[in-house]
Amino acid sequence: MKAIVRGILAGVAVTAAVMAAMAQGTAPAQKAAGSSTSYDKALLNPATLTAKAPETFEVKFVTTEGDFVVLVHRAWAPLGADRFYNLVKHHFFDGAAFYRVLKGFMAQFGMSAYPEVTKAWDRAEIKDDRVSQSNTRGKITFATAGANTRTTQLFISFGNNSFLDSQGFSPFGEVTSGMDVVDKLYNGYGDGPPDGKGPDQGKATAQGRAYLEKNFPKLSIIKAATLVATAPPAGGAKKP
Repeated sequence: MKAIVRGILAGVAVTAAVMAAMAQGTAPAQKAAGSSTSYDKALLNPATLTAKAPETFEVKFVTTEGDFVVLVHRAWAPLGADRFYNLVKHHFFDGAAFYRVLKGFMAQFGMSAYPEVTKAWDRAEIKDDRVSQSNTRGKITFATAGANTRTTQLFISFGNNSFLDSQGFSPFGEVTSGMDVVDKLYNGYGDGPPDGKGPDQGKATAQGRAYLEKNFPKLSIIKAATLVATAPPAGGAKKP
């Protein structure tokens, strides 16, 4: 279990070697996931994507295994909810893989299909939120590499992971429909190195989806993650 938790704690860390490779432009991932214009260019400027999230909102994930919906409660973890809202609003997760799925524990995702986008967010850290909810089945939480290091990587708990509560993992939402789909996310590759033979987070960060498609073709993919439109009030808006 310590090795598994260590993997979550290392979820947002990028090695110096990986960053050097990215700086040299050696990562080819955009050709695998689409042209370099396939993503919202606003994603290259994280400092501008700081809109305040609604108090509650829903996000629909369309994946290769089916669809599921996450309901976010901003009051649970305001900073985490705001970050998630901005990432979804600008389609950060579209084309991304569930690259670390450990049966009975959690499904981790949040590396962009495009290495230039991942690089832009590597240092876009947010402060920690108070842990107000427990990491139980269906809860969604940001991964972390230590205090105040959350960026874009997240995980959904398969079971009762309340032991993570005391380690600063603060849920901001929960899967309200389609948890059976989350349960079906491909988990056959296991953990990544050094604890397993699954996807290497450093290589996935530097090379994007190209690395994952070539070496781990069975991974479940997020086709789209979008904000669910809320219905207008009954009878329409009142006139001023």
